[in-house]
Amino acid sequence: MPRLLLLVLAALLLSGRPAAAQSAVPHVLNATLDDYDYPHPVQYLPLRLEGQPVRMAYMDVRPTAAANGRTVLLLHGKNFFGAYWRGTIEALTKAGFRVVVPDQVGFGKSDKPNLHYSFHQLARNTKTLLDTLGVKKAVVLGHSMGGMLATRFAIEYPAATERLVLENPIGLEDYRRGVPFQTVLDATRTELQATEESIRKYHASYYPGPYPQAHDQWLLPLAAQTRSPDYPTVAVASALTYDMIYQQPVCYEFDRVQVPTLLIIGQKDRTVVGKGLIKDPKVLEKLGQYPALGQRTAKAIKGSKLVELPGVGHIPHLQEPQQFYAAVLAFLK
Repeated sequence: MPRLLLLVLAALLLSGRPAAAQSAVPHVLNATLDDYDYPHPVQYLPLRLEGQPVRMAYMDVRPTAAANGRTVLLLHGKNFFGAYWRGTIEALTKAGFRVVVPDQVGFGKSDKPNLHYSFHQLARNTKTLLDTLGVKKAVVLGHSMGGMLATRFAIEYPAATERLVLENPIGLEDYRRGVPFQTVLDATRTELQATEESIRKYHASYYPGPYPQAHDQWLLPLAAQTRSPDYPTVAVASALTYDMIYQQPVCYEFDRVQVPTLLIIGQKDRTVVGKGLIKDPKVLEKLGQYPALGQRTAKAIKGSKLVELPGVGHIPHLQEPQQFYAAVLAFLK
């Protein structure tokens, strides 16, 4: 059989495979996930932070329906990377939105420099990205840690923030009031002990029911990094960004948010950053109470709207995507 025909047949077979087969995760991945495919082309923004040249990865996805002239910025959580927004990107582009999805410096395909991480700096990096892309104003949607960053972005750059959407954000409370302090060195030592099993156990806590096997597609890239010779680089960045979350609460500044805001809160979420460090069960019981935290935050952000999702855990856009998309699109009309 001619070689060209073989190539055509191979391409046809691949196109008919399930998505999971096409995006199989390598057993080992380096610090910037170089051999892992994202759902859309990845580009890089060069930055210089504390004298270091750094690359910030991002996807810039055009609408697949009639363009409405609006842009949505999607900000990922700490234990994730931009690719896990795949379904959300599809829903938004079908509704006519341009969607910009960065991997923050220290995460995903972006570089992981050893420097002082701050939400102010991450917000500035993100604003630089939007300026570079010619986006003057965007809907800012943040999940988990991305919710803390989205809040900081909206406070620092209100003119660039059309609307704010917070999906089960962490930082609705000050973890320093219950979680014992640990040094960056101690946090790094903990990160260096991570395995696929320990990562899966932690990610399982995001779901109130049985762990969904489909979630492995977002877990396995993280596990693959632990097998790489440059995993220490990832571990240090993870420890530094944990310290950023712990040391830089935004919960005291929600009254400074002046843009229309939607809070989407899975009511079964009990996420507490640093939960494993808490020894007193009475202290642990008081933290991570998202039903109460969501209501308190909605009162703090003037004019905000709260959507409560019963039976949903920490990641509504993965656990109950249709409910999540409906809530977001209704808010953006």
